[in-house]
Amino acid sequence: MSGLDFDGLAVLFAVAALAGCFDSIAGGGGLLTIPALLLAGLDPVSAIATNKLQGAAATLSATATFARRGLIDWRTAVPVAATAGLGSVVGAFCVSLVSRSVLEGLVPVLLMAVAVYFALGRRMREDDAHARLSLLVFGGAVAPAIGFYDGMFGPGGGSFYMLGFVSLLGYGVLRATAHTKLANAASGLGSLGIYAATAAVVWPIGLTMALGAVLGAQVGSLLAIRLGGRLIRPLLVVVCSMLTLRLLCEPSNPLRKSTMTLICSVTEAC
Repeated sequence: MSGLDFDGLAVLFAVAALAGCFDSIAGGGGLLTIPALLLAGLDPVSAIATNKLQGAAATLSATATFARRGLIDWRTAVPVAATAGLGSVVGAFCVSLVSRSVLEGLVPVLLMAVAVYFALGRRMREDDAHARLSLLVFGGAVAPAIGFYDGMFGPGGGSFYMLGFVSLLGYGVLRATAHTKLANAASGLGSLGIYAATAAVVWPIGLTMALGAVLGAQVGSLLAIRLGGRLIRPLLVVVCSMLTLRLLCEPSNPLRKSTMTLICSVTEAC
């Protein structure tokens, strides 16, 4: 489905620009772009694949801005990004091997925990703190695990990277955001390669949205650099909460089904 008229492409460009702004600060741009792609007529697989293209463009754009400000330590960031990208490739290959219902039930709980951590955690600061985990362990186990999840499922991947950099490596909020974007870009590109090989990406739409995402990410990353934790922390809480609600609103979500079953049982008992 690539035959959108100019107006349709312009709308998707604008949506991607706004999503790119969010992605460069706290992630969660897919909350806007995937529904927009589905409304444009793409099937779910093509929507997810095409979204990977614009999402990777946004995170690469943000990474470039953070790098120009000297916020990325390339000696440590590149190995972490490489293992994250490798994990995402494996995750994309294994997408049919893991029960989606398990992920749909578990991820909202994890995202809500992340939101609470960023809302109440004392370690969200501008300066670096003491690391709880060595970089070798983080790059060899944590980053590829998150990349695997990102390639296989996706929602909240950036939030999980952010949580890892802050809580496990002790990075300050702005430095953690910069390194998160690089890791997120690597895992996005890894899974994008798999989707592209299966011809699932709708390139005219994806490239149009990628341009908008690049521009939006430039604005968002500059705002993040200027405002730091005052902007990043509350936006992370909002994004994690919105992603949780979105996943719980899916009719197939097992948590929603069990909740509805419980409500019906209580109602019948009364």
